Parts: sequence; C-alpha cells; structure tokens
Amino acid sequence: MSIIKLKGNHVILRDLTEQDVEVLYHRTYEAEDREYQKWNGPYFTIEPKTREAFREQLQPRLDAVGTEETRRALVIEADGKLIGQVSWYWVSEVTNWMEAGIVIMDSRYWSGGYGTEAFRMWVDYLFAHMDIVRLGLATWSGNERMIGLARKLGMIEEARIRKARIVDGEYYDSVKMGILREEWEAL
Repeated sequence: MSIIKLKGNHVILRDLTEQDVEVLYHRTYEAEDREYQKWNGPYFTIEPKTREAFREQLQPRLDAVGTEETRRALVIEADGKLIGQVSWYWVSEVTNWMEAGIVIMDSRYWSGGYGTEAFRMWVDYLFAHMDIVRLGLATWSGNERMIGLARKLGMIEEARIRKARIVDGEYYDSVKMGILREEWEAL
C-alpha cells in the first residue's frame, strides 16, 4: 500500500483524508476568504453542492489512498493546515499530453513561495510517475501570478487564444503554457 506524502521546505503534498473533505467544502462554499475564486477559473460557475454530493465527488480520491495508482490530485499542507490543492487532467492521452493546476485557497499563503514549491514538487511527481511527453497548464491573461509561476518553473507560453474568457464583464485571453519532459529534466 502506498500513501503519498511529499515533503518540501515549506509545504507537504499529500493524499486527501476524510477530515480534508470538510475543510475543502468549507473553503469552497462557506469561508470568508474565498479570494482564490476570483483567480482560479473565474469564468466557470461553482455549482452549489450538498456536503454529501461534494464528498461523493471526492470519493475516487479517497479510494485511491493506499493504492499504487498515480494520484489525480493531492492537497497542499503548510503549517499543519490544508491551504490548497494540485491536480491534473488529460488533454490527449493518445499523445501523452496532460495539463496540471494548482490553487492556494488560503490567501495568507500567496506570494510567499508556497505555490511555486508545491507546483514544482507536483511537476516532479507527474514526470516521475507517468509516461508523459509534455505537461502544460491553462489559465487566463488576468492571472499574472499563475503565468509567473509557470515561467519560474521553465514553462513557456505556447498559445494565446485572444478574448476567449470573460471575467467581470471584460474579455481576457486564454493562455496555454507548457514544458517538455526533456526540458524539465535538463533543469
């Protein structure tokens, strides 16, 4: 059985626990500090869910704990608290192309290097555990922090789809950034 717990200098990436489900529900729907929702895909609507439906959505992640399967998402912990998550999804499994994401839900941990460390660890994990050729991310031109984080990790802008996202009534570009396995390994 395998339980994932990757330790960095400031953060831990780890498997989801039953206790985390309630924390994530609170951060998604009830917390006073939900500033992250203005930056993390604000062009998508967060559908209201009951606690039970939310837990059911996370059940596959709970079921993966203790298995050898590569995790689709891990929580980010700092100072003993859950502060965010990292995740990935296939863009094209045929060409071994996936995109990854990160969200720091607790704004007190913004601009302190926590996201950079967590995402670097996540990219390392994904390249080490999956036979992928490339790894990318998608964001919007108004999310300068995410674009900056991607650049810090060696990702380059590969596509810009002009005026593809609407945030607060204004158009923004969709931005695609990425890195190839050999580029990551050369770093």
